[in-house]
Amino acid sequence: MQARLKRSIGKGLLALAIAALALHAGPGDLEAGAATRHHALSLVGEPRFGPDFEHFDWVNPDAPKGGTVRQWALGSFDSLNAFSVRGNPATGLALIYDTLMTTSPDEPSTEYGLIAEWVSYPDDFSTVTFRLRPEARFHDGAPIRPEDVVFSLEALKKAHPHYNAYYRNVVRAEKTGEHEVTFTFDQKGNRELPQIVGQLPVLPKHFWEAKGAGGEQRDLSRSSLEVPLGSGPYRIKSFDAGRSIVYERVNDWWAKDLPVSKGQWNFDELSFTYFRDRVPAFEAFKVGNIDFWRETSAKNWATSYDFEALRRGHVKKEEIAVKTVTPMQAFVMNTRRNQLQDPRVRRAFNLAFDFEWMNRNLFFDQYKRTESYFGNSELQATGLPTGRELEILKEIEKEVPPEVFTTEWKNPVNVTPEDQRNNLRQAARLLAEAGWKPSGGVLTNAAGEQLTVEFLLVQPDFERVVLPFKTNLERLGVRASVRIVDTSQYQRRSDTFDYDIIVDSFPQSISPGNEQRNFWGSAAAGTEGSQNSIGVRNPAVDKLIDKIIFAGDRAELVAATRALDRVLLWNHYVIPQWHTPFDRIATWDMFGRPEKLPEQAVSFMRVWWMDPDAQKKLAMERGR
Repeated sequence: MQARLKRSIGKGLLALAIAALALHAGPGDLEAGAATRHHALSLVGEPRFGPDFEHFDWVNPDAPKGGTVRQWALGSFDSLNAFSVRGNPATGLALIYDTLMTTSPDEPSTEYGLIAEWVSYPDDFSTVTFRLRPEARFHDGAPIRPEDVVFSLEALKKAHPHYNAYYRNVVRAEKTGEHEVTFTFDQKGNRELPQIVGQLPVLPKHFWEAKGAGGEQRDLSRSSLEVPLGSGPYRIKSFDAGRSIVYERVNDWWAKDLPVSKGQWNFDELSFTYFRDRVPAFEAFKVGNIDFWRETSAKNWATSYDFEALRRGHVKKEEIAVKTVTPMQAFVMNTRRNQLQDPRVRRAFNLAFDFEWMNRNLFFDQYKRTESYFGNSELQATGLPTGRELEILKEIEKEVPPEVFTTEWKNPVNVTPEDQRNNLRQAARLLAEAGWKPSGGVLTNAAGEQLTVEFLLVQPDFERVVLPFKTNLERLGVRASVRIVDTSQYQRRSDTFDYDIIVDSFPQSISPGNEQRNFWGSAAAGTEGSQNSIGVRNPAVDKLIDKIIFAGDRAELVAATRALDRVLLWNHYVIPQWHTPFDRIATWDMFGRPEKLPEQAVSFMRVWWMDPDAQKKLAMERGR
């Protein structure tokens, strides 16, 4: 279903950031007295593949190359610059950039060297050094140099608040060898920093410091429709601003034969057509104008797949299990708004939300209610705090709700009509305690202000989910409204926190770390474009984030994360929604894929391929 739109920087350019716990050393590449050189970094153990591996086991190294895949995107775009807070970037821009290291979608919290041949760091994690592969090239043939890496860090931190926050502990990057670059940190003991630096997209300094075709100086902080220079597996072939964009595979991509790249990025072209709404997009899929569909609507999955192409076997529908931490998707209440600052009000809103009715009547019982910010993992807070988690919470006891220590957090449940009546009565009491009393049918405070909220949406089909919730709020005396806007306006309003309630999602990894500052850190609450959509400014949360970042071992990390989960839940910042343990996809029957897909993602564009025989067969059958 709907989640707050994230800029392109959040899709592929920034891997899920995490706290490093164990970094694997390759046995080769050692020099007397030198720091250990690692071919890969893992945050939850050792990387599965050693320094001499030939290819990942979740790819077909002999996968055929070719074909055009037609996909869709919602809304519009007005920029090809993925790194500016201004404008609405086109989808897929991460495809044109390489990073120092690349993630493994089959191994949680693991990266392998891409531009970087190896990485090393001292025992105190005060610096990290990357050796760049001499063969690494941008699409114009220019070598990727340490100067480009240094430029990238400085330019990205200056251009976008997200990068400035993410790399705020990286105070300097400098060339320390012909093919080496070293990053210096402003703190020691942050074991995650080497890995998040590995996620840095490397930009061509010579391109961004030059002038554009119109003679203007290029500026990474501004939106632009000039085609940028990259180094990744794809480049932009063509685009129609706001309507479509096509990426073409770079045949001589410098990294195509590396073990980390074999069997991947197999499609010759990736075409994205923009639609204002998912309904006409799905109609385009049904008639064969779109080739791949990821379904996000339970109702549609249950009722909309009885069309001719599927009945004839031309379209395949399947559910693919993914083993990831369940993200917290929720109605986010903007605590920057006066009427939503009291946790009793926020708790009352959750009591008014009848998930069980929605699951039966709207979702065909396909969902489970989300109960944690770190669900489906050992990081989830359960029961009452004990052991090290309890010790951590005791340190901030005066700054957290008392229920943290006495009561296991649970969502309200509406199994029977009596449950709903009881929940609404409890919600009414909480609202009264917070100073909101009925006046003319609307809750009003002592200053004469009415309790009003607006749900800001970007997907029209999500309105059907909000309306029953709106009805329950109105029964309590809350004046609620729904506003649906286009993607550009939604992006502007969400970036500037101009909303009462939106739908947002907070993806997590098995090893959380520095990214928690951007989700709920006090500094991010006042930074436009940050992911702190809630507006959390909580000293206890800030302290718990630091506990996670500076955790000395896995046990400490797990305890601190459970404590954070518990404190976030008992502050009632969000109204949790729902989740399903698999991806629902439908494809026209012309693709091949490895026997073993990565456990963490379907990875359609990365490891699938066009099957020429299946494509010919489909064309013949459709022509009959």
